[in-house]
Amino acid sequence: MKTYKPGFLFKLGDVNTVYPTFFRNVKVNYERERLELKDGDFLDIDRIKNGNRKAAVLCHGLEGSSNSNYIRAAASFLSKNGFDITAVNYRSCSGELNRLPRFYHAGATDDLKEIINHIEPEYDEIYLVGYSLGANLVLKYMGVDAGKDKKLKAGVAISCPMDLYDSSFTLNKRRNYVYRMKFILSFRKKIKEKHKMMPDKINIDGIDKMTDFNEMDNRYTAKLGGFKDAEDYYKKESAINFLPDIKVPALIINAKDDPILSSKCYPKHLKKINENLNVLYPKYGGHVGFAKFNKDYYWTDYKVLDFFRRVG
Repeated sequence: MKTYKPGFLFKLGDVNTVYPTFFRNVKVNYERERLELKDGDFLDIDRIKNGNRKAAVLCHGLEGSSNSNYIRAAASFLSKNGFDITAVNYRSCSGELNRLPRFYHAGATDDLKEIINHIEPEYDEIYLVGYSLGANLVLKYMGVDAGKDKKLKAGVAISCPMDLYDSSFTLNKRRNYVYRMKFILSFRKKIKEKHKMMPDKINIDGIDKMTDFNEMDNRYTAKLGGFKDAEDYYKKESAINFLPDIKVPALIINAKDDPILSSKCYPKHLKKINENLNVLYPKYGGHVGFAKFNKDYYWTDYKVLDFFRRVG
């Protein structure tokens, strides 16, 4: 399991990215908890509690949820290997719109902090796993707050767009139209629903014509999240800014054929920047792919467990 060695079809980054969406369906039994936040909003977290003293907190990607195929698979796999699970649903990602105008974003460590504070009394050790947008969130958190959390032992970031600014332009490329519109259409639906709740705060003029990812972030993610604009959001919240400050072992797994990540998401010589940083840049894997035909658990699931066992 040292490196990802796919069959022929999975050597195509787009195939590896899309395949799990249609052919991976791991069953899990969650128990849902609603966490009331300090600002008056709420988060829904889905948990698997088996009486373990270690917890894995799983953070999904853009427009995902605890029900995303990769989250369910990781939850199932880690829960069978000594971890209780807390699968995060960001604001408006649990099936119910959040109360405030603000949505989630790739740097919302305040929300992640409240989740960790909530579960921390139950465990001796806490580990983080993030995918795509969630990977950026996990790395930023580890750079900002990890030193303050004595129980936080390690984190893994998979398919991490750690340079949000550059990756936004990659996602806007013509070849990525299908991926981009999948995200935009999902988010557009939430925006319209929230407009009905608070029409004076959410402007939906021209929303049905929106096909530009940067415009979506500029009009909604950034402005409602307290940023000046999308560029301000990207540059302030990119995980690459926080890598030197990470205080616990971190593993970054980014496939070189990932269709969504930019070239700046593969920084070299990170050990020289911070000895806590470990990287794997396999030749194949796609975006949150790393698939294995007709299998529930993929290469990344095993790598996460192996890393946590080595450093925990």
